[in-house]
Amino acid sequence: MSMMKTALMLATLTALFVWLGNLFGGATGMVIALAFALVMNFGAYWFSDKIVLAMYRAQPLEEHQAPELYRMTRHLCDRAGMPMPKLYLLPEMQPNAFATGRNPQHSAVAVTQGLVNLMNRDEVEGVIAHELAHIKNRDTLTMTIVATIAGAISSLAQMFYFMSMFGGHSSDDDGPGSSPLGLVGGLLMVVLAPIAAMIIQMAISRTREYEADRVGAEIAGNPNGLSNALLKLEQASRQIPNPHAQPATAHLFIVNPLSGGALMNLFATHPPIQERVRRLGQMTGGYVRA
Repeated sequence: MSMMKTALMLATLTALFVWLGNLFGGATGMVIALAFALVMNFGAYWFSDKIVLAMYRAQPLEEHQAPELYRMTRHLCDRAGMPMPKLYLLPEMQPNAFATGRNPQHSAVAVTQGLVNLMNRDEVEGVIAHELAHIKNRDTLTMTIVATIAGAISSLAQMFYFMSMFGGHSSDDDGPGSSPLGLVGGLLMVVLAPIAAMIIQMAISRTREYEADRVGAEIAGNPNGLSNALLKLEQASRQIPNPHAQPATAHLFIVNPLSGGALMNLFATHPPIQERVRRLGQMTGGYVRA
């Protein structure tokens, strides 16, 4: 059911992008927007992992540098029935982690220096299992495409507004810039379209985080390590900043790397930690570590 919801939301995002193209340039604009969406998705499919890893200055982690982490990850991959991902280290003191890649055969897990320093073995194992769950569920590809389309919607909405403000026309004679009403419509669009995209992006991200917690607990054989890690990660994210974190990629991390007040919480890409921990607590019975 969660995969069906994700597919529906992805289709809605794409439809919103194409609708904006139609509103901006009529049938021609719709075709251009659709072609642009296909190009973005193609680029996200092939190059998203390299772009994200470079953005966060991730360095390849060799086995001789972290033999215990390699043993742990290899054991978890065996339990999950999936290939071993590449491991990377982020030079950030905020404890956190994310996974990327287009499929399990081309995937990577990146952990921060802070995670290695502050977490015990069970907690690191819970975090790695969570990230492997994202890879197994192909969430890494989904969330990258979501971020790409959502960003494009915001850019297209801004372009529409400026064209309206300076008298730009759609393919029809009485286009959005031909009247004050068109200007108001352009202003509403530049505000509402990105918000709609953000809401869909948040819904997809939250759905996938709950599912990754569940599958990750199954892979680890015990939800307690992940539960404890989530509580530590939430507290540390408020105390230790990540200067390279960006809103467009914040949803990739296991917890939001950006600290903020009520407004940030309102548009949070992650579900509440307490709710995630509560759900994991309901899974405690019946787990046996292999």
